[in-house]
Amino acid sequence: MKFFSLDNIDLYFAIVLAIINGVLMCFASYKFFQIIQLSGYKLKGYFTWLKDTKARYVSRIVLLSVLSLFCVLVTNALFNIFLIDTIYSYIGLIFYFYFTIVFIKNLYSAPKKVPLKLTTRMTRLNIALGIFTSALSFIIMAFSVEFLGFIKFGALCIVPIFMPIVVPIVHIILIPLEKLIIYSYIVRAKKKLKTYDNLIKIGITGSFGKTSTKYILNTLLSQKYKVCMSPHSFNTPTGLSKVVNNYLEPNDEILIAEMGARRVGDIKKLCNIINPKYAIITGIGNQHLQNFKSEENILKTKYELIESLPKENGIAVFNGNNKGALSLFDKCDLQKFAVGSNYKNSLIKADNLIFDENGTSFDLIIGKNTYKCKTSLIGNHNIENILVCVQFAKILNVSDEQIVFGISELKPIPHRLELIKTETNIILDDSYNASVDGSTMALQTLKHYGKRRIVITPGLVELGDKEEEENINFGKKISEVAQKVIIVNKQNFEAIKKGLNEKGFNDEDIYQAESLEQAKILMKDFIKKDDAILFENDLPDNYI
Repeated sequence: MKFFSLDNIDLYFAIVLAIINGVLMCFASYKFFQIIQLSGYKLKGYFTWLKDTKARYVSRIVLLSVLSLFCVLVTNALFNIFLIDTIYSYIGLIFYFYFTIVFIKNLYSAPKKVPLKLTTRMTRLNIALGIFTSALSFIIMAFSVEFLGFIKFGALCIVPIFMPIVVPIVHIILIPLEKLIIYSYIVRAKKKLKTYDNLIKIGITGSFGKTSTKYILNTLLSQKYKVCMSPHSFNTPTGLSKVVNNYLEPNDEILIAEMGARRVGDIKKLCNIINPKYAIITGIGNQHLQNFKSEENILKTKYELIESLPKENGIAVFNGNNKGALSLFDKCDLQKFAVGSNYKNSLIKADNLIFDENGTSFDLIIGKNTYKCKTSLIGNHNIENILVCVQFAKILNVSDEQIVFGISELKPIPHRLELIKTETNIILDDSYNASVDGSTMALQTLKHYGKRRIVITPGLVELGDKEEEENINFGKKISEVAQKVIIVNKQNFEAIKKGLNEKGFNDEDIYQAESLEQAKILMKDFIKKDDAILFENDLPDNYI
């Protein structure tokens, strides 16, 4: 083939163009990378997103290719490229590169709840995609130059169309390597933990409240001990292994490990790495029911943490206000404590709660002693999380005085019922909450603020067959608290609206927005001074 002749300048131009295009496609595939990452690198979540969004992003990238190819064909026709072989065969690609750069710019400037994290794994995926796409670009151009003279190098324009499929293909190719790397992380973490003879290891799991409880416990225990806490939502085998390998210091006395799960067996895998002696079960509900398939599987998975504790001296603390957690408490045959203001046998309780724009004041009851406490956290559920952590602190011999001081030091966790004061309004940012129970608690907290109350929410997701029913009930609960509602996205609009209407909520007080940004614009038309606004469960990007 003439094209592959070493003295053919077009060969070298094609190689350069292929490399450039490979790099551009890595940037143009941002959304596909982001969804794979948000789906925990599980392709089921990726293809569910494609289906649920009706391939909206695929249509955009197809439009990019079609528009670019049209411009190339027009340019080639103007310069008679199909008859002569000149430098003009490259001119049409100017349109392609221009449209691609504009597409990438718009992609990166779009608002995102959870931006793509350029982890080492994502870097490897980008590099592999760049190599794969460069090879694909070269093959397509070589074929086009030889057999499609009227297009020639303009065939490069069709490469973006393949990206929605190429990205998962490259991901699949890398899976054996990624498993090997994760295994090496785990082996290193286990080896390092063996050198810590006296390290107190605590596992925290539940359907909701894990992260909040982790931060609270870290603050209370830090009054006496040197504590290492898994940061952010590092709650997977890779995440916890990195915590041990990169964050755990020689003089740390306690390791707090948040443990997340999306399927049966996930908690057991995490426990095999950490080998905790202590456990905290927060609240258990039907979050991620779509993945677990049944509430029995959710309970079974959370109980894997209890089953991993040493039989002779393992200790577990349960949220005594939660029905699911109490069912596991009854099942547990280790030393155990159930804690909650509504649980009659709890030794730790809270009374006389007062909410204001600065947080919460309450009486902390520890046995026969009562202490006046003040915290910047709000919401009954956060106070109950504090009680669970107080019980745990007492198990580890933290003094009452240290506990009370630790409570005063607690800071709001961003996006988890975070209270934000503006000059004219109170904002409750609960956008990272996505559970039925958590949303109910947020609405109960909203009652204490504002002359009028506004709720902005996309509803509840990942609830499988119960999703419509739960969103109808969610609408009913909103109607008891709020005067205005903005429902973001179409997914749960009808269900929430039905619940609102059944409780007599007026249609003129129900608004629909395509995005959170549009919701904020809509709110400007009716918001007044001293209104309280609740942002409840801003949908993750894989639902948008």
